[in-house]
Amino acid sequence: MRNVVIIGSGCAGLTAAIYAARANLSPLVIRGHEAGGQLTLTTLVENYPGFPKGVQGPELIELMQKQAEAFGAEFLEGDVTRADLSRRPFVLDVDKEQIETRTLIIASGASAKLLGLESERKLLGHGVSTCATCDGYFFRGKDVIVVGGGDTAAEDSLFLTRYAKSVNVVHRRDQLRASKIMQDRMLQNKTINFIWNTAVADVLDPEKKEVTGVRLKNVKTGEESVRECDGVFIAIGHSPNTEIFKGQLEMNSVGYLATHEGSKTSVEGVFAAGDCQDHVYRQAITAAGSGCMAAIDAERFLQAESGQKQ
Repeated sequence: MRNVVIIGSGCAGLTAAIYAARANLSPLVIRGHEAGGQLTLTTLVENYPGFPKGVQGPELIELMQKQAEAFGAEFLEGDVTRADLSRRPFVLDVDKEQIETRTLIIASGASAKLLGLESERKLLGHGVSTCATCDGYFFRGKDVIVVGGGDTAAEDSLFLTRYAKSVNVVHRRDQLRASKIMQDRMLQNKTINFIWNTAVADVLDPEKKEVTGVRLKNVKTGEESVRECDGVFIAIGHSPNTEIFKGQLEMNSVGYLATHEGSKTSVEGVFAAGDCQDHVYRQAITAAGSGCMAAIDAERFLQAESGQKQ
């Protein structure tokens, strides 16, 4: 029987582990299928407080894990395949193992939707990015491609105009899906150009370990062309990793967990932190902050329950 189990090992999950461990709750962290979260897919992180020269994403995650372990947090490799939240203790299936816990912190994150190209995956963190606010600063005076036509693409494109020399939006349709106000802002911005009815067929050049351009394909004519660029931002949205909680926890139409009074979910004793419940900010520092909140909420829940039993 566990006091606290934390699902996820990104900034939210690891911060929750640090706080829960310091509260002598001996948390168990289930690392998940994307161990370390999205920071493991990036390189230099310059906007996390305390690192004036920046820090490598994987290094930051490693430091957080070591800090949690130093206070007594335990880690388990694997992924939660089933969760029963209908009664307490909650029961989790992790591969072939079954775990019972009094409280649960869900910090399973959200996965950026990708195009599915091998070159795209190889160049993640080397010119291909899924986070404009994280990486835009590195493309000062550069030419970048943004893939997408919804609000995510609009927000990323407008943000990138602060740094990039040119922002070229590649969209499969001949008009944007973004909200009217965002479309107007994009169309009025002289730094943003549009490449309509077009998909990215390949990202160049994995062999050079940097982005040198993209191979584009017109979806109507099938014609292909190569366009030089310094960076590619994939902005087709995120998918929260919350599938196993459908029907058990309140969530919005696309699967982000609903929270109230801090990190509380619709089930008592279950708390949520990070990108699995935050579809607005999606930053390392906000994820860490919500992980702190979830651990404190879980600790207070257990204290209150203990007091009631006495």
